[in-house]
Amino acid sequence: MATLEFLWWRTGSERWRRISAFWTRIFAVSFGMGVVSGIVMPFQFGTNWSRYVDTALQVVGGLMAYEVVTAFFLEAAFLGVLLFGRDRVPPWAHFMSAVMVALGTLMSSFWILSVNSWMHTPAGFEIVDGRWIPTDMMQVVFNPSFPFRLAHTVSAFLVTTGFVVLAVSARFLLQRRFEADASTMLRMALAFLGVMVPTQILLGDLHGLNTLEHQPAKVAAMEGLWETGRGVSASLFAIPDPANERNRFEIAIPKLGSLYLTHDWNGEVKGLKEWAPEDRPPVAIVYASFRVMVGIGLAMLAVVASGLWLWWRRRLLATRAWLRVASWTLPLGFVAVIAGWITTEVGRQPWVVYGHLRTADAVTPSLATADVALSLAAYVTAYLVIFGGGLVLLRRMVRAGPVPPKQAMPVHGHVKGDAGTLDERPKRPLSAAVDPPPDDGAAAPR
Repeated sequence: MATLEFLWWRTGSERWRRISAFWTRIFAVSFGMGVVSGIVMPFQFGTNWSRYVDTALQVVGGLMAYEVVTAFFLEAAFLGVLLFGRDRVPPWAHFMSAVMVALGTLMSSFWILSVNSWMHTPAGFEIVDGRWIPTDMMQVVFNPSFPFRLAHTVSAFLVTTGFVVLAVSARFLLQRRFEADASTMLRMALAFLGVMVPTQILLGDLHGLNTLEHQPAKVAAMEGLWETGRGVSASLFAIPDPANERNRFEIAIPKLGSLYLTHDWNGEVKGLKEWAPEDRPPVAIVYASFRVMVGIGLAMLAVVASGLWLWWRRRLLATRAWLRVASWTLPLGFVAVIAGWITTEVGRQPWVVYGHLRTADAVTPSLATADVALSLAAYVTAYLVIFGGGLVLLRRMVRAGPVPPKQAMPVHGHVKGDAGTLDERPKRPLSAAVDPPPDDGAAAPR
């Protein structure tokens, strides 16, 4: 959005204004849904995890407060300018509001992921009378896994958004609607993903090396590896059997596991048998979610590589088979992100703070199973209503497309658009401005 606002400011082209306004509306709805989902977290700290709060509040409480003060306030304030200030502020100010919203969302990720990373690789604290007191806030914030988790997670969010833009653009082109704007969005998304998808894979590898150093039990669960050894195999498919400490129906490639885990064909990797059964994460869940994440990442790379090749051959917009595949990639990033979070959070078990506080010891003592079930059912019901309604609204907004504004905006003292100034544009009947219906015969939304 900030990039689009900059292009509109510098060129005055109505194309950039239309596309920016289109995605800003979608972002606004997504932002509201994100606020609703985030409200649950503070309630859970007080009701479900009181012993965790009592123990670690002085370490993590400040970081969560910084997220509200420095990030949420910033993005919420400038989001108002971004949504309602287009007709009221100069284009450069509108561009700066988009930059501030982008900065706010990045800062929000910074503080939240700092807290989460500290729970995986705790540092910079001491225990006084059963409570954890920070001794070095720089070590708390920049704990050993934080830089890797921040880079890997934020890039995953960017890739997810890139595939949303790619899929929506491909759908418009298949339907022969908003073709000029859709082709621009498609090329922008594909060029961006051509850089970010390989970068994301590289960052994932670095994050994996960090996890192997600090949380080797998680890596062993991700690989379904039971025995410690050198030159370990890469398990492509298996059904882990924790009771018998083995894998059933396994398909594996010899030595490949050591290569990508340690960057050495004969690198040593610890197996799950190095830890007592009560200290191991749930192997089957971590094993499966990791393969979903990696599999989707490889599928994304294939879509992007084939798209770049078609672009180079000047056949990108004419290859409907590729456009059809691209139009179905919209959910891939979301599924991959969820699978990644399942991998890292379930892989941390049985610890809330890795190596220091078990999950069973962090729960509120008097909390009954029925109470948790009741509150969970209430939240699930509320989420189904809120997110269900939000998704319906988002679908309608996407189908409506980048609708041209009623009136061009003044830029540098005159009104300018793709066809020149407003006074220079030829008059044409309303029917000529209506997009043709989709090629599947369905009526296009208006």
